[in-house]
Amino acid sequence: MAVNVSNEARGQWGSKFGFIMAAAGSAVGLGNIWRFPYITGQNGGGAFVLVYLLCVILIGVPLLFTEMGFGRYTKKGTIGAFKDTGANPIFMGLGAIMALLVSFFVLSYYGNIAGWTIGYIFKSLSGSQVPFEEFAANPMNTIPLMGLFTLITILIVRKGISGGIEKASKILMPVLFLLILIVAIRSMSLEGAMKGVDFYLNPDFSKISGQTFLVALGQAFFSMSIGWGIMITYGSYLPKTANIVSSGVWVGMMDAGVALLAGFMIFPAVFAFGKDPAAGPTLVFQVLPDIFNHMPGGAIIGAFFFLLLMVAALTSSISMLEVPASYFMDEKKWSRSKSAWVVGILLFVVGIPSALSQGGSAFFSEMSVSVFGSTYTGFQDILDFFFGTFFIVVVALVTCIYVAWKMPIKNIVSEIDMGAPGWKPNTFASNAFVFFIRYVCPLVILIVLLNMMGVFGIFGGGG
Repeated sequence: MAVNVSNEARGQWGSKFGFIMAAAGSAVGLGNIWRFPYITGQNGGGAFVLVYLLCVILIGVPLLFTEMGFGRYTKKGTIGAFKDTGANPIFMGLGAIMALLVSFFVLSYYGNIAGWTIGYIFKSLSGSQVPFEEFAANPMNTIPLMGLFTLITILIVRKGISGGIEKASKILMPVLFLLILIVAIRSMSLEGAMKGVDFYLNPDFSKISGQTFLVALGQAFFSMSIGWGIMITYGSYLPKTANIVSSGVWVGMMDAGVALLAGFMIFPAVFAFGKDPAAGPTLVFQVLPDIFNHMPGGAIIGAFFFLLLMVAALTSSISMLEVPASYFMDEKKWSRSKSAWVVGILLFVVGIPSALSQGGSAFFSEMSVSVFGSTYTGFQDILDFFFGTFFIVVVALVTCIYVAWKMPIKNIVSEIDMGAPGWKPNTFASNAFVFFIRYVCPLVILIVLLNMMGVFGIFGGGG
């Protein structure tokens, strides 16, 4: 039974455009610009892009509808949404609680990577030639920068829903999109850049495997904020008149669009400068400075780009902080300010090992874990596998099964119907949605999860 909570008590999005920008801000971040290009390079270029787009359209968007509808139906964050609809301990543990832990632990190392973007603002302006490896290995760089980023995140979450992130997102997300487009055009004008475009867009179908699909699906979850509890929490602040269908489609389109543009920004430059397209997560920090050095006013453009990249990371980090913070607000009746400060400070402490894992500490840099036939080295990479890949897939599967089979699904169909002209029970659109959420999405996610666990083969990469 959903519990009604007044809009004034919980906060509410001020407009449809504001919600779309905020939700897209959650989806569009380092998952698109930092992560998408390097995993595309590691998984064969165009073949991976094709599989990724199919995952977004057929799996990602229906799951966005599901999570947004679930949140608005209950008017609660992820813990309250499951609890108030009568979830048993299994669904509570693997759905609600695990979603909260995913947002918390991913944000703990995400803050470290976002701190790098702050550092690169000043590196661009000063003309510093310090190599990335040396920069990331220095704790005097990484820990204070991570602390600064975490502090900014806390201060914005304290301001509430419409008064904080929504206002900023309306301006910053379109500007970020435009700037990435400008840099992509410049990148493609470099000598030798078309080899990169060919690598990026020409699919080699021999490279498509179960692993390709797994990594693509993990990327869709990572960048679209599915399986984190974020869209459940953000959906809980939606008015009943909001159109979940059009909002979900817009969020999915913007998320995939920025990811694709990031590829056009990275790969032409990778080939033009003779770098390795499978270089890993540092690719964006190695390639972009070279691009800016060949652009008029490159120092200022570079600084502005990393500023906006930091903002893109910030809109995502706010949504991740909101998930555990909303738990304390909804279930423990803490004030928003207290919730934000307590969770944020704990995040900073938990994030320190990640900040030391790029060479700052031998212990955290060299520690390794072998699981499902693969070995992950470094504290940050270990967290990224478990919470940035594996548990996201688990949460998405559990949430999908719970909403489709236990709630029951008609509650979410009716919820989505509010504010969505043409979306009525027993129409083609709603029946197709029910079919995908009940059968297609759970089956596909289950196969991917079993493959990750080595049932169909050895899983060889993260999402």
